[in-house]
Amino acid sequence: MSSAVTVAIIILVSTLILRISSRLIDRVFKLREAEQLKLLRDTRRLLTLRTLMKSIIKYAVYFAGAIMILAELGVNTSSLIAGAGIAGVALGFGAQNLVRDMITGFFILFDDQFAVGDYVGIAGVSGTVEEIGLRVTRVRDFAGQLHIVPNGSIGLVTNFRGRSMRVMFDVQVDYSTDIGRAMALLNRAFKESRSSIAGLVEGPTVLGVQSLGESGVALRVWATAKPMSQWDVERDINLLIKSTLDENGIRVAFPQRRVIFDNVPGEKPPGSDVN
Repeated sequence: MSSAVTVAIIILVSTLILRISSRLIDRVFKLREAEQLKLLRDTRRLLTLRTLMKSIIKYAVYFAGAIMILAELGVNTSSLIAGAGIAGVALGFGAQNLVRDMITGFFILFDDQFAVGDYVGIAGVSGTVEEIGLRVTRVRDFAGQLHIVPNGSIGLVTNFRGRSMRVMFDVQVDYSTDIGRAMALLNRAFKESRSSIAGLVEGPTVLGVQSLGESGVALRVWATAKPMSQWDVERDINLLIKSTLDENGIRVAFPQRRVIFDNVPGEKPPGSDVN
């Protein structure tokens, strides 16, 4: 059998192994995810382990296939493997970024800093984690763009997923408003509409007067929401606030400017005689 045919067979077998292992891993983890959902447990770690196992198998198959192809082409692979230690040191100096990426990726997984499905902010980008590998992490933002971030460049990690996320903002009303009445109306509207706000965990409620601004009185509104739904909850609360204030004739504060002319009728304004 010629070397070309053997090399083609090695490539074909490697491709089949990757496809079969990928389907097998997906099937196994789907069963595990179903069990986790029945027990109401978090499945994020399972998704992360699935992508990691695929990554490890892919690198292992690539390495084994490359060694077999080199052996078929007449390269002394035994001496190559024996010298891997020395070559590894040499490659380490030339591929420090690659080594750093893999080490950082290992500690990200070991420390459980984030998992597949989390909404995170890393390396200057924010989005949902789609895949975690030993070398890179793939993050897709709200615009649909996929960011491939080398693990070595990940420093500060902001994970927006938790048991509940805080929703807190200010609503400014006019200074002529009866603040006690406005707070009572809003809290009553919040209580009546609480069940209709999807993703709400606790609240909303008006905490009180936060500040006295240039254009109005700021009322602080607080609530908690399920992870990844805090933005929707905030929009729903804002809509409820606006409709409640409009129905009760309460004006939302906005910048205003009042000009007063303090002149006695018949007199010239100061400085009008200056040429």
